[in-house]
Amino acid sequence: MAAKQMAQMEKHAVCTISSKDEIGALADNINYLYQSLLSAIHNLEVEKQYVSESEKSKVDFLRIASHELKTPVTALNATLENMILGIGKYKDYDTYLPECKEMTEYLADMIHDILETSRLSISSEKETAVQTNLSEVISSLCEPYMLIAKAKGIIFRLELFDNFTAVLPQHLFEKAISNILANAVAYTETGKTIYVYFDEKNLMIENECQPIPDEILRHLFEPFYRPDFSRNRDNGGNGLGLYIVATLFHTMDISYSFIPMKHPQGMKFIINLK
Repeated sequence: MAAKQMAQMEKHAVCTISSKDEIGALADNINYLYQSLLSAIHNLEVEKQYVSESEKSKVDFLRIASHELKTPVTALNATLENMILGIGKYKDYDTYLPECKEMTEYLADMIHDILETSRLSISSEKETAVQTNLSEVISSLCEPYMLIAKAKGIIFRLELFDNFTAVLPQHLFEKAISNILANAVAYTETGKTIYVYFDEKNLMIENECQPIPDEILRHLFEPFYRPDFSRNRDNGGNGLGLYIVATLFHTMDISYSFIPMKHPQGMKFIINLK
């Protein structure tokens, strides 16, 4: 009966052990091997599901990326074609050549970010987690953003514990934090404050700004999502920054949250480093 159940891969199949002789030992070994087989099959199914979801995410990302590239490429092509044909206002090369150059630079930046994003999974497989002094890492990462903040008249507060350590892939972590800091500086107005500090086992990055509404916040980590207030090329980016952050944290198995603040008004990024 047990052998038939095992042949049909029933999870609760088991050989009854009624003696302590060689037959009993054999039955015990069979039970052990069968449970090991079930465990291996389960792990393979989980891995298959993970690979399937991962591949689907890559396909979705590339599909969205293609759509995002299509619009500026079409606009650039139309502008150049009208210039070549000398149609109307497009005869003014002094005006439209700089615009074309700007569009090509925008496309080059977007393509670079798309390629970098598509390589994240490969980079994560190559980098191993190491004991990292986050006090030193965060302090070093903040330096250039403190200079940018000062130039913009933004107050940048940095309060870190000495020798705060965690085991993580340092370069991937640095990339994620840099993107968060860049966003904080970009969306903080003159005279307002950015505050970076440790709270027990959490890294906190706060910036004073208009809190983001829930209907926008739930989409912010999607690729190429740019709310209306950030669609300007000069300060809105291409909508990949927070998607990269989410992807990196997921890869490193680091939990995080991005929530509005009431006092003072603003946004708070909480990175859990337990």
